[in-house]
Amino acid sequence: MNERTQSAPETESSGWSVALPALVVVLLAILVLYRETAMSMVEIWARSDTFMHGFIVPPITLWLIWRIRKRIALLTPHPSIWALLGLVAAGFAWLLGELATVGVVSQFALTTMLVLAVPAVLGFQVARSITFPLAFLYFAVPFGEFALPHLMEWTANSTVLGLRLSGIPVYREGLHFVIPSGNWSVVEACSGVRYIIASLTVGTLFAYLTYHSLKRRLIFVGVSLVVPLIANWVRAYMIVMIGHLSGNKLAVGVDHLIYGWLFFGVVIIAMFWIGARWREDDLAPAPDMPNSSLESVGANSSPQFMAILVLVVAAIWPLAQWQIERNVPPQISQLEELAPIAGWTASQDTLADWRPSFGNASATMQTTFGSEGQVVGLFIGYYRNQDYRSKMVSSVNVLVSSSDPVWARVSGGLRQITFNQQSIPVRTAELRSADSSRLLVWQWYWVNGHLTASDFKAKVYTALSRITGQGDDSAVIIVYAPKEQPGGGDAALEAFIHLAWPEIESVLRRTREK
Repeated sequence: MNERTQSAPETESSGWSVALPALVVVLLAILVLYRETAMSMVEIWARSDTFMHGFIVPPITLWLIWRIRKRIALLTPHPSIWALLGLVAAGFAWLLGELATVGVVSQFALTTMLVLAVPAVLGFQVARSITFPLAFLYFAVPFGEFALPHLMEWTANSTVLGLRLSGIPVYREGLHFVIPSGNWSVVEACSGVRYIIASLTVGTLFAYLTYHSLKRRLIFVGVSLVVPLIANWVRAYMIVMIGHLSGNKLAVGVDHLIYGWLFFGVVIIAMFWIGARWREDDLAPAPDMPNSSLESVGANSSPQFMAILVLVVAAIWPLAQWQIERNVPPQISQLEELAPIAGWTASQDTLADWRPSFGNASATMQTTFGSEGQVVGLFIGYYRNQDYRSKMVSSVNVLVSSSDPVWARVSGGLRQITFNQQSIPVRTAELRSADSSRLLVWQWYWVNGHLTASDFKAKVYTALSRITGQGDDSAVIIVYAPKEQPGGGDAALEAFIHLAWPEIESVLRRTREK
């Protein structure tokens, strides 16, 4: 009887003594296999103030697990083979992200593989006990910049509305507006994305540590998302008002940022102070966690065996990527020659001294065409063997960069045009120069014969083309014309593209076959 009483703890201890080292080996091996993706996350943390918090997310995750280690130690590890299904899906998502050069997809997939390795080796019962620490690890992924255009638009809307309610006349074009005391514009730093991501990360952790009921936690997480959003609108309005009332002596330059962070700091401190008034100090009793049915299959497998299966599944996808990238076509340096376009005369003169901000293309072409007083410009940026340094669809590839001293984008939208009896949407934009001249711009993508104006669809077409062995040849096509010209800029663009598109498509097709 005494022997049986003493053997139970030894069995339980031996379970952890085997399972925990197996898990550590698996996690380290996954990081080694996907080291380029892991290092890309670290590089973003190091260079971006927005995502610098990523450095502390893994240590916080480990600390959150450490603080409940005694409760976890009461559980018995039971490896679950069902977690391998999630690992397969995450690995495939990583492969698609790499083929489409969408770093955030690869990074989320890597984080998911690290998270799913826990139930695979230790079981879902153990994983459920550390659900929040594992979920908190996703804050390490540099994610959220996709919302920049919307946040900038909302900031401009709220600032202009506040100024008009204050009795100040405002003339607005896009993200630029003019008031009697000067010109202002909403740039990336004004979007508030830094405030929102920082507040959401800290607010989620605060909610977990301060409250025990799910309702209060969710409410505070929602507050930590909404409050910085509204606070940023107020901040932007206050900065413009301070600049206006001080004759542009205050809230410009460096103190513009200082005032913004001081205001944000005060708002966040107040938010946490108010949230702490409803804290729940009494720890809720841990619920009984019976073995999950998901662990009924593979529950008798040893942690070492499951660790080997996890590593096999994890190793498949880098090998698949290597196989796909073994046979890539030779790089190109120039496009095939564009045939004459009926009724339009080509010229090497740069129209309006403007060039789209699409960099690191394999080959480019920019030509001006004229016909009976109408003038149109054509730009083609061709991409082959794309990677994270040279890819077509990227946040830095835009019509006009925010730092451009001459040109600014003042409006945009979508327009339907017909190619080969197929109607597709193209992006439209209006650009304004420092001397008030204006360009109308149409833009779309060609990906191995597929036409789209969507960044998302362009990435999907690229991934599918590469995974089926067709390569990743892609091109951005941009046509543009002065707004004020005989017949109007839109009419000139439409007349030109209907005649020019067969020749443009021929250039792209012949270049792909090189």
